[in-house]
Amino acid sequence: MNPLCTLLGIEKPVIQGPMSWISTAPLAAAVSEAGGLGVLGTGIGQPEFIQEQVSLIKQKTNKPYAINLGFHPRVFHEENFRTILEILKKEQVPVIHLDSLCDEQRRLEPDFAGPRIRALKELNLKVLVKVFTVRDAETARDAGADVLIAKGWEGGGHTTLQTTLVAVPQIADVAGIPVAASGGIADGRGMAAAMVLGAAGIEMGTAFLAAQEAEIHPKSRQAILDAGDFATVEVGFSTGEPCRQLRNGLTREIMEVESAYPQNLAKEKVLRLVTNSSRRGMLEGDVETNGALMAGQSVGMIRNIRSARDIINSTVEQCRAILRHAPDIEL
Repeated sequence: MNPLCTLLGIEKPVIQGPMSWISTAPLAAAVSEAGGLGVLGTGIGQPEFIQEQVSLIKQKTNKPYAINLGFHPRVFHEENFRTILEILKKEQVPVIHLDSLCDEQRRLEPDFAGPRIRALKELNLKVLVKVFTVRDAETARDAGADVLIAKGWEGGGHTTLQTTLVAVPQIADVAGIPVAASGGIADGRGMAAAMVLGAAGIEMGTAFLAAQEAEIHPKSRQAILDAGDFATVEVGFSTGEPCRQLRNGLTREIMEVESAYPQNLAKEKVLRLVTNSSRRGMLEGDVETNGALMAGQSVGMIRNIRSARDIINSTVEQCRAILRHAPDIEL
């Protein structure tokens, strides 16, 4: 059996990527019900929101799901972490999904990762850690992570400068634990490629932006469906946490600021520009001026509104068909 499925207690090796304002209980529960791993996007670690979303998803599914948190000091400061641990313990959350920082200059440090992952594992939950470098993969592995999610720069939201194609095999070579590939994967072709590269499964985010169960503004969903290749751009380098999103007025303004000002001044101005921009883009339908629509380069492949179950099933079935016929490829 697939090692990722065995470890997480799921039927299909597909993890739904956490997305700001979108990966709430309706979408995450639908993914889990379809046999994948639904992930609640609670990255900023607000205890009230975590408790609310856990209560909602437990009403919708009894299958495994995950809570997503940003794996950095802004979320994991002592008092907040204690409160989160209490919620995870009380609600018996099965899986935690941790997003490490994507800036090569701010790496995942053993002194930070080790105690926190050990505290999480004491609650008998599985720990998934998203990583962008081999060094961070080794740090997370040594700290006790159960799964590594290797994300390349093709993915939406906060990302890096290395492609999925080169990140996955390098991380798989050192992992010693299951690896899921993330970034630029939207169908079975990408999944098959990831499995050949050494992954045990995949994480998809952008593909679920058009899911029927995604709580996204209709104008924003249509912008996703209308997007083609080269529709996204990576901005926000001055902040140390670059972000891939659909091109619009906001991304143009950010690029203008980052080209006109030195890094320290640009960072201050960009952070003001992006405050609440994800909410404006995803929930309020501001797709042209001040909203951030975080999507990966695979957005050009998203053409229809489908159920989460159909997205997962078609991806897995296409992957199986490709791998089954792989010996027939002429070299």
